[in-house]
Amino acid sequence: MTPGNNGASTPEDDDPFGYLYADGQANGAQPPSGGYGYPNSVNRVRPVGTRQYGAPQGQAAPPQQGVYGQPQGAYGQPNAHYAAPETLPGGGGPGAPQQPSGHGGGGGRRGPNTKGLLIGAVAVVAAVVIGIAVAMTSSGSDDDKGGTEAGGDPAPTQSASTEPSPSASDDAEKEEAELPSVDAKAMRLAGSASLASDVEGAQSDGGVYVANLNQPGASVTWTVDGIPEDGLYTLFTTYSAAGEDQSMTLTVNGKEFGSKLNLGNFAGAKDNDFAKGWTKTYAWPTLNKGTNTITLSCADGDKCNVLLDQFSLKKGQVKD
Repeated sequence: MTPGNNGASTPEDDDPFGYLYADGQANGAQPPSGGYGYPNSVNRVRPVGTRQYGAPQGQAAPPQQGVYGQPQGAYGQPNAHYAAPETLPGGGGPGAPQQPSGHGGGGGRRGPNTKGLLIGAVAVVAAVVIGIAVAMTSSGSDDDKGGTEAGGDPAPTQSASTEPSPSASDDAEKEEAELPSVDAKAMRLAGSASLASDVEGAQSDGGVYVANLNQPGASVTWTVDGIPEDGLYTLFTTYSAAGEDQSMTLTVNGKEFGSKLNLGNFAGAKDNDFAKGWTKTYAWPTLNKGTNTITLSCADGDKCNVLLDQFSLKKGQVKD
């Protein structure tokens, strides 16, 4: 007996993996038919180099028995129980169909078209702005058009006439300009009243004024024509007073005015300094349309030491 070799079924054969080696095969070692209480658990173990991957060409691989009696496919064949996820339907392997992305491609469900929504919003805003502008322009055009009375012609607009329509202020200025004024030398003098020009500052033509009014019975009368209508008017009197304030009697159309005409020393001139005492006062008489007479006289009890320069009129009650 060869040393180290005690024949078949000797302890050397107890090596459960002896059939995997050449010397074990030479001594007739065989793989176990069912090992260690696990049926068919090692019946697939084969000697090194003898395992085949896939069946030989032209020959189908015999079915393999899996654990717990479940059939197992041959090597190289798909097995439903152990197939990789990518080989199953809907798997993510290289061969699986790709799911369409939510943001690209031409197929499948697409995300919201933000560009289209933005363009639509801009268009709506532009339309609203244009509508407001058109409405404002139309409103302005309607306001510019004159009103039309029932059965009448439209009121002319600025563009319908080559000349501008007069404003209210223009009418007032025109009416005031048409009201008469008079220099003292053109009025009718009575009593001691006389013309003079030796004191400078009078606004009348040539600097001529009425003096010597400080005697009872002295007077000046202005017959004024061209009063446009009945009503209140303002009578302006230009004069010079020096030292003490003065006052005289005003008569309109033969009736004495309600109060004395105040001829105060508003310029603050000293006694007899008439060159520095030129000033103006006013009264609000009621005049008739057409011709009126206005008389300023020195009555008993009046203070009449003044130089009389001009009379002028304005419509209404004004102060300058």
